[in-house]
Amino acid sequence: MKKFKNLVIGGIENKIFNLILLTVLLLGAAATLVANWHEGMLSTLTEETGKKQQESMADITGSVIDQVIRSNMDRITERDSQLADQIFRTLETQVTIMGKYAERFEAGENAADGVLPAEPDAAQDGMLCAKMLLAKGADPADAATARAIADLYGMSDTMVDICQVYGASNCYVGTPEGVTLMVDALSTSWIGEDGQVKSYDPRTRGWYQQAMEAGGRIFTDIYLDNTTGSMCVTCAMPVYGPDGALRAVVGADRFLDDMQATVAASTAEGGFLVVVNQNGHIIMSPQKEGILSVRVGEDAIDLRTSNHTQLATLLRDAARRKTAVRRMEIEGKQVYAMGAPMKTLGWVLMAVFDAEAAEQPVRAMESSYEQIESEARAAYLEKSDKFRTILWVLGAAVLLIVLGGSLILGKRIVRPLNLIMKRISELREESSEFKMEDSFRTGDEVQALAESFADISHKAVLYIEEVKRITAEKERVAAELQMANLIQNSMLPHIFPAFPERREFDLYASMDPAREVGGDFYDFFLVDKDHLCMVIADVSGKGIPAALFMMISKVILQSCAMLGKTAEEILTKTNEALCSNNQAEMFVTVWLGILEISTGKMVAANAGHEFPALRRAGGRFELFRDRHGFVIGGMSDITYHGYEMQLQPGDQLFVYTDGVPEATNAQEELFGTDRMLDALNQEPETNPEKLLSNVRGAVDAFVKDAEQFDDMTMLSLTYKGARA
Repeated sequence: MKKFKNLVIGGIENKIFNLILLTVLLLGAAATLVANWHEGMLSTLTEETGKKQQESMADITGSVIDQVIRSNMDRITERDSQLADQIFRTLETQVTIMGKYAERFEAGENAADGVLPAEPDAAQDGMLCAKMLLAKGADPADAATARAIADLYGMSDTMVDICQVYGASNCYVGTPEGVTLMVDALSTSWIGEDGQVKSYDPRTRGWYQQAMEAGGRIFTDIYLDNTTGSMCVTCAMPVYGPDGALRAVVGADRFLDDMQATVAASTAEGGFLVVVNQNGHIIMSPQKEGILSVRVGEDAIDLRTSNHTQLATLLRDAARRKTAVRRMEIEGKQVYAMGAPMKTLGWVLMAVFDAEAAEQPVRAMESSYEQIESEARAAYLEKSDKFRTILWVLGAAVLLIVLGGSLILGKRIVRPLNLIMKRISELREESSEFKMEDSFRTGDEVQALAESFADISHKAVLYIEEVKRITAEKERVAAELQMANLIQNSMLPHIFPAFPERREFDLYASMDPAREVGGDFYDFFLVDKDHLCMVIADVSGKGIPAALFMMISKVILQSCAMLGKTAEEILTKTNEALCSNNQAEMFVTVWLGILEISTGKMVAANAGHEFPALRRAGGRFELFRDRHGFVIGGMSDITYHGYEMQLQPGDQLFVYTDGVPEATNAQEELFGTDRMLDALNQEPETNPEKLLSNVRGAVDAFVKDAEQFDDMTMLSLTYKGARA
């Protein structure tokens, strides 16, 4: 430390000066950083606000567009599906009327004597008229054929009228004799190149065969009409006589050119229509490729059961009723879709709209807004540069003023600080408390510093004493918990094999408490030479209270069992004993079973405990859903009911507490009984000790590093039989 005139170099005064200088510089730097941070914050805030405004505009605009799309799709889909369904209902009504009329005609009753049946006439092409067609080999001279011709001829005018009333392109009646009355406007199509009338056998046609097999009105699948080459659907129904014999099959076609044209023309502004039949196959679509294109034969896909889950769900729902508009992903593209049923055929009309096309206006608006925001940010940065220059000038002036004041302030602080340092250096282990003196009372921050240090020193002394006391107390509690753990473990059977002289069964059990002591317990003991009692239980709560209640419950259960009581009587007596003075209002779930070793018969009772798992010899472990009673200690005057199960040699029993299925991993997932059964069935025929080890290993692998929050207790018995 050197002195140059009135300035001490290297002393406290110099350090205070340097400290103040450094402080000023740091404050200047901090002010600069704050200014830059503030500027950046405002810039970020402006940017985030702009983004939020963009998102808000996008949300509002998107919501409006979404609503418009949903409204239009809903309106178009419902309208088109209803119009299409109305067409098929009309076709159904037309065929029904024809069938009712055909039921009433009698042979010859409607025929004009001496008038020959009508044959196709090329001069009538384009005119709706009736003509008679015969199957190859059908002889008009045959009595049955002649009768059929006469009957059908009498229906000619009525069928023409029906077609005109319903605006149908055709209708027809076919008989088992191979006679067909056809009403259409395609006369030349029934005349061959040789000028002869073509033969037509209705009995070989799909509409005839399907109606006859169904015994009622049917709709065929879509097919290409042989005459016109157009897609069509046929509605047909059989007509029976009073004797129940088939008299004829009536039918009519509905050509789907208009529907196909509507579907083909539906591709506008990202939207289109698709028709799906009752088998889930797309039969009409403007799409040329992809999952929504038309596929035939073996390439046809039942979309109701496809891997496109959202699409399959929509089609299944739409088959029952009109769906709401749903947003989904189809082959990597976001779309809006809805469906409406055509109930008459069981078809579905589905409307699809490209979400990207719908959101194009929103993106255009966002681009325009980004340009405006960029221009505003540039203007803001220009003004920020001017503000920074002014800030530097003011900072330099403040620096000069502060440095002059720091020289004066340094001398005032030095003397009491030196004395404080001296007193601190004199502190020893036997006298470790710093105390106030009059020379420290300067009335400024130095006094506050000395008072604060004296207060901290006093508190530190008190804290050290408190730490010593708490440490001793914790060591005492830890020792007591360790002793409680040893006592609890010693109360449970822990020597295995438990009964090495008994070959009729093998038994193993384990308990892993979540804390030093737990509320779970297991027990097994011989009531007499031929009866083995097994108990597993779970006390409410954890820690010392649960452990104490566990010990009381175990002693009472064993005492009642050794009196030769039945399983239900043991639980009933134990419940009465625990309820008599249960001020802590604790309870315990219990499963208790008594095995008659010579016969394998087991009587058991369950007081609110988990279902046991049972494996029959050669089989797999499954939950045995036994009858549950109320928990023990929860309510007095409860009567428990037991049940019996017959164990055969090789059968295995596994009982456990809820700590096994309720073991939880870091994702808050439960281990569950399904995973427990999988672990049991990993080696189902192994010994009980290995069986429990497999379950514990599966739980540990599932929960990994997650904390065990409940006791985990298991017991397993393998019954080998009296002969063993």
